[in-house]
Amino acid sequence: GLIGRSWAMVFAAGGFKVKLYDIAQQQLTSALENIHKQVKELEESGFLKGSLSAQQQLALISTCTDLKTAVEGATFIQECTPENLELKKKIFGQLDLIVGDKTILSSSTSCLLPTKLFTGLKHVKQCIVSHPVNPPYFVPLVEIVPHPETDPSTTERTYALMKKIGQSPVKLNREIEGFVLNRLQYAVISEAWRLVGEGIVSPTDLDLVMSDGLGMRYAFIGPLETMHLNAEGISNYCERYREGMKHVLNTFGPIPEFSGEIQQKISQAMSEKIPVVPKVLDARRKRRDDYLTGLAKLKKQMKSD
Repeated sequence: GLIGRSWAMVFAAGGFKVKLYDIAQQQLTSALENIHKQVKELEESGFLKGSLSAQQQLALISTCTDLKTAVEGATFIQECTPENLELKKKIFGQLDLIVGDKTILSSSTSCLLPTKLFTGLKHVKQCIVSHPVNPPYFVPLVEIVPHPETDPSTTERTYALMKKIGQSPVKLNREIEGFVLNRLQYAVISEAWRLVGEGIVSPTDLDLVMSDGLGMRYAFIGPLETMHLNAEGISNYCERYREGMKHVLNTFGPIPEFSGEIQQKISQAMSEKIPVVPKVLDARRKRRDDYLTGLAKLKKQMKSD
């Protein structure tokens, strides 16, 4: 899938040998063709990650349809199957029987808790969630979420690996539904849905509030630093705005159903802006990725300055 392909590119950019595994050879062939195309285009545009050339990176990626052969000698395994608990448990159950005591078993899951994925596995101490943001090649954040029985060394090794390949890892001290990124994302989506549903603002203007408003700041600093800088520090911000924040938050409505008339209204607005046609959606995703690439390059330049 898209996440697996992007992970392969990220690891290869970091200089690691990558073996892509799938039960369907056609999936692997398609993935390899797509990766070759992307890596070549990134090199031509000057946005290729890592110090190796496109050809050197591509030479590090191979494919395999046999799981045991695929993971032989692996130090780190990143699972990227669909978001289906039983499917993921099945693959980790298979991996548990064939890996050694030093291989890290990592999942890309965006919402399945480690306790649901890994409990009962013989190698549970080596299991962890490394949740990327789609697509991980262009958005570096990785949420590292341990199982209660995960060995601290597994967390530290995963964190160090993610740093080495150019990602931005964050460590969660314990698991929580939705982890951190999706909890924040769903809070924004929920209020966005309510504001559109109540007729306060149109769907396109709602998106503009984020892209040309909050998003301008959040591309470089988070909400807590924003608070810190918008007053004379956090304490001063709370003194100034505490009551106002509490008043507004108390007016938030119930969790939306994300269906019915509001869904149709938002769907119609988004479809008018971006028709739900594969070619159009793919072009818009490419535009998104191009912008993310440019933003990543700008952020890297600003950090070095």
